[in-house]
Amino acid sequence: MKFLRNQLDKAKHNFEKGGKWEKFYYAFEAIDTFLFAPNTTNGLRGAQVRDAVDLKRLMMTVIIAMVPCLLFGIYNVGHQHFLALGQEAVLSEKIMIGLIQVVPIIIVSYATGLGVEFIFSIIRRHPVNEGFLVSGMLIPLVMPPDIPLWQVAVATIFAVIIGKEAFGGTGMNILNVALTARAFLYFAYPVNIAGEVWTYLPDKAQAVAGYSGATPLAVAAQAGSTSGANAVEALNSFGAGWADNLYSFWNLFVGFIPGCIGETSTLMCLIGGLILIVTGTGSWKIIVSVFAGAFGMGLFINAIGGNPFVELPAQYHLVMGGLAFGAVFMATDPVTATQTETGKWVYGFLIGILTVLIRVFNPAYPEGIMLAILLMNVFAPLIDYFVVSANKKRRLKRATV
Repeated sequence: MKFLRNQLDKAKHNFEKGGKWEKFYYAFEAIDTFLFAPNTTNGLRGAQVRDAVDLKRLMMTVIIAMVPCLLFGIYNVGHQHFLALGQEAVLSEKIMIGLIQVVPIIIVSYATGLGVEFIFSIIRRHPVNEGFLVSGMLIPLVMPPDIPLWQVAVATIFAVIIGKEAFGGTGMNILNVALTARAFLYFAYPVNIAGEVWTYLPDKAQAVAGYSGATPLAVAAQAGSTSGANAVEALNSFGAGWADNLYSFWNLFVGFIPGCIGETSTLMCLIGGLILIVTGTGSWKIIVSVFAGAFGMGLFINAIGGNPFVELPAQYHLVMGGLAFGAVFMATDPVTATQTETGKWVYGFLIGILTVLIRVFNPAYPEGIMLAILLMNVFAPLIDYFVVSANKKRRLKRATV
């Protein structure tokens, strides 16, 4: 590492003011600070209040928290692949299939996203912030395992330019970058991110008889059109003959189900959430309130009834879809979430409520966490405004007494 440090120091004068590669200074500076700790830690703008922990170290903490979801996702991609083919496979074979499918998506995400960041740093002559270190990992984790790589590239470019750079860069965006990428794909190329696209099957591969790659949310939502079947019965009977008890509550919690690469395991998401909370990186208030909002709305619509999906027990909403992943890694984004302590409770609670409402009352889109978080990203500043205004009025009232 000392040799690399010396080489960077020798080349630095070429990128400084007056050097022959002056216009590429910020690209050089980004590489330098990525490899070595920077001399400065305090940002000039953005939502974060930064202390002695520089932004790169903060982002690396979030990436470490995502590692359990990533590793399980790699295994589960292979597991679902062999399950759909009706073949037995050892652990190493499942992991190999997962690596073959997941690693290229990660590479494309980082390559295209950082490429756009570097281009904007050169054009606008501003430093390359490390915010995309997290977004570059989040984007693959919210994608199906068989998503075309060119779509990952297009969605990443769109998210970085429209979701972040258009607002001024890291710390200035109002929408979560990774969710912006996923929303773009959902509305631009729905065939490859909706329906039965959640299990990797090679071209011309013959799946077992009765195979369906539908997610548990899709199965529960379709229960309403199944004569005499409620949502729990539909989930428990799904996969009969080729993957018995595939959608049992335990499997839903642990994550042995088809779905996005990193979203299937509530258990892994909770482990990641614990890391964020212990390190002070993520807000436990937002995480808890998202789960509370979803569970509370689940209980409420259970009492109302009306169709089998509405009557799905409230606890199932907590382990289905991407609710846990969204609550832990998306809703807690320090840039797009609320900043006030009271606002965090309101923000998270409304995300949980909206997620369940979108799921049960929109059959065309049974998953709701993505739209719920993006919607509340927009309203986060308004929530903080009302919280601060209420605090001011309360203090003024005390002062005049």
